[in-house]
Amino acid sequence: MIRQLTESRPAELEPDATRVRFRHRQRTGPAPASAPAAGSHRAQWADAAKGVCIILVVLWHVVVKDYLQIDWHVGVPVPGLWGTLGEQFLPLRMPLFFTISGVFAANAAQRPWRVVARSRIAGFLYLYVVWLLIHTVVLAAAPELPTDRATSALGLLEQLTITPSNLWYLYALALYFTIAKVTRRLPRALVLVPAAALSAVAAAGLLYTPGNRAGLYQNLVFFLAGLSLRPQIQRWAATASRRRLLLTSGGYVLALAAMAVTGAQQWFGVWPAVSVVAVIFGITAAARLSLWSALSRPLARLGRITLPIYVIHMPVLALLHRLLLVPVSGLGGSGQGLIVLGYPILLSGLVIGLSLAVHRGLLAVRAGWLFALPGTRRVEAAG
Repeated sequence: MIRQLTESRPAELEPDATRVRFRHRQRTGPAPASAPAAGSHRAQWADAAKGVCIILVVLWHVVVKDYLQIDWHVGVPVPGLWGTLGEQFLPLRMPLFFTISGVFAANAAQRPWRVVARSRIAGFLYLYVVWLLIHTVVLAAAPELPTDRATSALGLLEQLTITPSNLWYLYALALYFTIAKVTRRLPRALVLVPAAALSAVAAAGLLYTPGNRAGLYQNLVFFLAGLSLRPQIQRWAATASRRRLLLTSGGYVLALAAMAVTGAQQWFGVWPAVSVVAVIFGITAAARLSLWSALSRPLARLGRITLPIYVIHMPVLALLHRLLLVPVSGLGGSGQGLIVLGYPILLSGLVIGLSLAVHRGLLAVRAGWLFALPGTRRVEAAG
């Protein structure tokens, strides 16, 4: 069940600017005026939302690609519970990521083609190609990890072109920016309705979607909706109340329950509709969370450095999986019982920490070109 969902639902990622962005520290020019100041309330909620999303992305990868591959013999269904919990966030993680990306892509999409083509489209494609090559090499050293990987020249060519890898978020942003730029003068309905139909068709399994193509097709509508509905989304976040949080969280839980009870995951239009409910809840929750600075500030800081986590965490997880799989599987029942509940949280924290440490090390040896197209100040995730 979990493997099926991984293949047919939006990939992770997996893993924007008020300022929801991928940032690296090299400075080679003036910052684009694409967002309000990072210290604003809206910047806080948006960055905090991205921070939560990247944590959920890493946690899902840890659960599916490592935790559930371990031979647990503890006599309690804790591993299955972790898998079930992770599934409940599938309609939220990537749709929310792309909605926020679209919100803060609005100004960038209005810039001249030559600017958008280099800073956004070429920038994201460059990062995708560089890190795809790195992933291909590193993942070859951990063949036990269940994840998409190129094992031949033809497979690598396919991932470079028509079937993106686990790095598909970068590939998608380049494509989505192109579509946003081409359609920017069209009426909103002429853009959003076909994108929503594509999402529904892909989610219903009516299209051939190998690898991560499903996520590519399903999330375009959320990026375009974020771009088109930016004022409404910002107003919704600014006026989020406790009552609205209760209503939206209840709506999300009811939608998940109804979809599970009826087995409607692949009914036409159901998955996108549940994702819309999830995004509304996610924006509301992030806006309310931003009022608790002790929690929202660290999450917002994490949300501003998602690129190194996104591109580095899978190789780190692959190497840790190779190191831990046999020893943890070989522990006795009492030893496994001590770690079975907290293992995904601990390993997720370790993966994130190591990813950021690798990032700092690479910047220290002047390898900033791994995190931005040379000659540009930075690549921002949709703004």
